[in-house]
Amino acid sequence: MNKSRYQHRRHNKNLLMVHLIFVTKYRKKFLTGSFDEDIKQYLFEICVRYHWYIIRMQSDRDHIHMLVQYNPKDSITNIVSTLKQHSTYLAWLHHGNMLKNHYWKEQTLWSDGYFAASIGQVSQKIIEHYIENQG
Repeated sequence: MNKSRYQHRRHNKNLLMVHLIFVTKYRKKFLTGSFDEDIKQYLFEICVRYHWYIIRMQSDRDHIHMLVQYNPKDSITNIVSTLKQHSTYLAWLHHGNMLKNHYWKEQTLWSDGYFAASIGQVSQKIIEHYIENQG
């Protein structure tokens, strides 16, 4: 493992990553073309502002996958809320006319739920073996 991937903080050194999936409200299939690229840019800029790092990001027409490296002080729920709220705001700010055709009752973009899975660099079995063989 490349040690430069670790985040060095005043009182910790960490490598925390989460796989996130956001789905468009009503599974609307408009994550294509320039709108898709803009959404990805908004998400990237939000992550930069909050010191999170997008390792990989890819979208399909109605959902987006991200592998995000984050800080131990940030909860997954807070990361998801921040990304979804800010990207929705920016999407409506810059693409409101297009979005009005799909969401005429409310200014929304993402469904209420999300998928999150922590990822590690080694398997659970390796960690268990390491712990069992200490001392």
